[in-house]
This record gives sequence, structure tokens and C-alpha cells, in this order.
Amino acid sequence: MKKREHIPILIVGGGPVGLALAGDLGWRGVPCGLIERGDGSIVQPRQDLVGVRTMEFCRRWGLVGDVEATQYDRDYPQDNVYIAGSLAGGWEIGRYEVPSMNGAQPTPESPQMRERCPQNMFDPVLRKFAGRFDCVELLYRHRFVGYEETSDGVLVYVEDLDAGGTLVMTCDFLVGCDGANSEVREAAGIAMSGNPALTHTTNVIFRCAGFENLHDKRPGYRFIFIGPEGTWATLVAINGRDEWRFSILRSGDAGERPSDDAVHAAILRAVGRDFDYELLSVMPWTRRELVADTYRNGKIFIAGDAAHAMSPTGGFGMNTGVGDAVDLSWKIAAVRAGWGGEILLESYTVERQPVAKRNVAEASGNLGRMLSPAPHPDLLGKTPEAAALRTQVGTDFATAMQREWRTQGIHLGYFYEGSPVCVPDGTPSPSLDPATYEQTARPGSRAPHCWLADGRSTLDLFGDGFVLLRLGKADPTGLGAAARAAGVPLELVEIDDERIVSTYDAKLVLVRPDGHVAWRGDAAPDNARDVIDRVRGAA
Repeated sequence: MKKREHIPILIVGGGPVGLALAGDLGWRGVPCGLIERGDGSIVQPRQDLVGVRTMEFCRRWGLVGDVEATQYDRDYPQDNVYIAGSLAGGWEIGRYEVPSMNGAQPTPESPQMRERCPQNMFDPVLRKFAGRFDCVELLYRHRFVGYEETSDGVLVYVEDLDAGGTLVMTCDFLVGCDGANSEVREAAGIAMSGNPALTHTTNVIFRCAGFENLHDKRPGYRFIFIGPEGTWATLVAINGRDEWRFSILRSGDAGERPSDDAVHAAILRAVGRDFDYELLSVMPWTRRELVADTYRNGKIFIAGDAAHAMSPTGGFGMNTGVGDAVDLSWKIAAVRAGWGGEILLESYTVERQPVAKRNVAEASGNLGRMLSPAPHPDLLGKTPEAAALRTQVGTDFATAMQREWRTQGIHLGYFYEGSPVCVPDGTPSPSLDPATYEQTARPGSRAPHCWLADGRSTLDLFGDGFVLLRLGKADPTGLGAAARAAGVPLELVEIDDERIVSTYDAKLVLVRPDGHVAWRGDAAPDNARDVIDRVRGAA
């Protein structure tokens, strides 16, 4: 066995969550390493929606331009279209219209909007970001074998898949971002609760230039096919140009790959005519509804799909994982810097697990709504009765599916209720309606976005250390002195803008490095040191 130098934070898994964690740690100046058994290439992109909150983090990291510059056609319509029968010979029974990325605008609650950027485009953006920092080491073609936790750290055994042999690495913390079948989670003995098999699905990636010319329907991002048996397949524009992901929703036993003939027959059924295409990959997979019982065991943490496995219906999985990474990153950085306490690490599960439970349940609900059409043997008939049936099915389905398309409350409205490192102010909890989001500076919530006079967003103020917003005449001295005494990095920002004062609804607001509110009040508290100790996890 070969020994390597000590790496303070070692991340297993080089998908978007692992890369986001490595990049954010590097951005904070924290040395870390990432090991990934693959070479970084993506054969089957598993996500394509970069949600608005993830884009806010990309804004912090300076990556918005990189995301916007990927090869997805930004003029391609993002409509969701419901088809009875086939594209070429069937009926469009519903459509949820969504503008192209070039035609969309951010909502008033954020400086950013969601982006269509599949994993084979988003991963390279994050990889370039993480690789920008000298303190980040990316080790591809290296496989996690196991670990031993010691009194002063973790011994990690890693196989070098190219050079051969086993490396022994030492680290202070090990983070498993290695997917739903996480070997780190298994090694740590962390169990998951929920449903391990909602459905078995097969994804088929194919290439076909000019696909839109094969049928008479207006272009769309996602087509959902309904037959006499109910919903049976979907078709998604991966790059808005010539690559498509066709999903057979009920495709036999777990791990069973259909034959090429069966795949071709399914594609032919959905399109309604024969055509030339290049079959790029076929991957059977299982939809799950699972959340880890804890996100931590000693010096071992998990994040992303390793901590929560959900149906992709809604596009929550990767975005929830990036939220994990940002939450964990600043806490590890604080502990390593000496001003963060042990409770800060304990708060990771407390804060992020409820978010995952909510999102996993919502994703499963979306799957149920997508599969909701009942079998109708006469759905594709030529009679007036069949036409009326299609109209009714389309209307009902369109009504049910609106919940999946309207999810601002999921992406921005999560909050850390009961967090041991936030100080509650007694105000009522915000709504958990997935479709709506009302900005609030209630402790535990994402600090609101407001435009500043200089053209920046209030979100641009957050990310490094703590920020104390002074929005009135209140004296912040007590909090500032307490932070200095505890070694907590804190910047005082004074804002004289009634719109912002009204939105934040307090004269003093303490915002954490991840952009969530830790405390607020109209005057510095008499127990300022107690407040600072609580938000840094030392009390």
C-alpha cells in the first residue's frame, strides 16, 4: 500500500454534488480532495434542471455565464406536452407552455432563474470551478474501498484504477457524495428509510437531427405519452438540438435491459413512424423514495443521492444535493478554522434531512400524478365518444400536472425549523405550499433577495463569513464585539432603503455564510455572546 499526504476533507463521488462541495470548499480556501471511479464523462445525464437556488449559488461562485454558455439551445421552447397515442399519428391533449431560456425572466424573488443544463454540460462547469483552486485535488479513476476512523481522523483506502495498487489517505472528514448506491454510506452503517422501488424504468438516449420534422406537433422540452393503459413513456430534449432521452416508465424487473428490438418498437410507438436515429445508450434504473436516517456518523458525512434518493419528477434531486453541499461546506470550514463548534456539525442532519423528506415526498407525488390516467381501452378510437374521452383525460391530466411545473416554494421556500444554530423569533412558520414562495427573513429561512441601489442583489452580500445587516438606527455593537471575541468572521453592512427594511422586517439581521438567516431583531440582544455562540455551534 502506498501512503499519501494528509487531505483535510476527502470527498467520494465526482458528480454535481461532490464537485459543488469541492468547489465551495476550495472557494473558502479549505484544502480538499475528490476521488471518482470514472473519468468524468457522462453517458447518461441524470439531471437537466439547474434550479433557481442552485443558480443563486452559481452566481456566488461566478458561474452564471458558464452555465448560460453551455450548448443547450437557449431558444428551444420548454413546453410540457401531453400526447394521446403517438407524435406523428396521435393527438395533443394538453400543453403547459414554458418560454425558452432566452425568453424567460427571473421572478421578483430572485436575481436568477432556473436553467436547462443537463449533467453532461453542468458537471464540466463545476469541474472547471473546483479545479480553479490550488487547494482542491481531483482524482479521477480512483475507487473508494473502505475506511477506518481513528481518534484523530480517518484512514481511507483507495484503489488506483489506472496505476493499480491501493492508496492510504488520511483526512479529518470523509464525505460520501457517491450516489444512491453509496459505498461510503454502507461502510458507515447508515440506514435509509422509505420505498426502495417505486417503479422500474429504462432510459434510452438517441441522436436524431431534425426530429421536430417527423411530426406535426409544436416543439416541446418534454412529451408525455398516454396510451390505453395509461401513461407509459416520456421524451425529453436533452440539448434542444439533436439528443433525446426516451424513458419507458414501466419496463420490467429491476436491472433488466430490454433488447434493442424492444427499444426500437417502443420508440416507434411513441413517434408513430419509422425514422433513422443513432442509439447512444440504454440504461435500466429504479425510482426510489428513500432518505437516510442520519447524514453523519462520527467524522463521516453523506450528501446528495447518498442521503436521499427520489424520483426525478420535479427535478429536485441534484438541486437538493447542492443545497446539502453548501450547508455542509461552511460548517466544516468553520470547525476547521477553529470558531465553529461541534453543534455546527450536528446541525447538518437537523437542517437538511427535513428538506430531503419534503422533496422526496413531493417527487413521489409528482410521479403519482404523472401516472394518474386510468386505463381507457377506447382512448385512441376514432369515434366522437373517444374524442370526448381524450378531451376529458387531457383536461384532468393538465390540472394534475400543474403542481410539478410550479415549484418555486420547493426551490426557495425551504427553511431550517428547529435548527440548533438558528435563534427563533417566535413568528409563525412560512407556508410549505410547493407552488408559492413569499420572501421572509424569519430565522432559518433563505435571506430575501432585494435589488440594491448599486445594481447588486442583497444575495451578493452573503457567502464568506457572517453578515450583519443594519437596516435602521439600531446599535450593532454588542453583536460585533461578541463575534470578534469568539473569532467569528462578521461583516457589518448598512442599508438605508425602506423596501429592504420592510422585506427583512427587522433593524438588525444576522445572515450565515450559506445565505440563511441566523437571528434578527430590532436591537442587539443583551446576551449577544450567547447568540453568537449559538449560531457558531458552540452552545
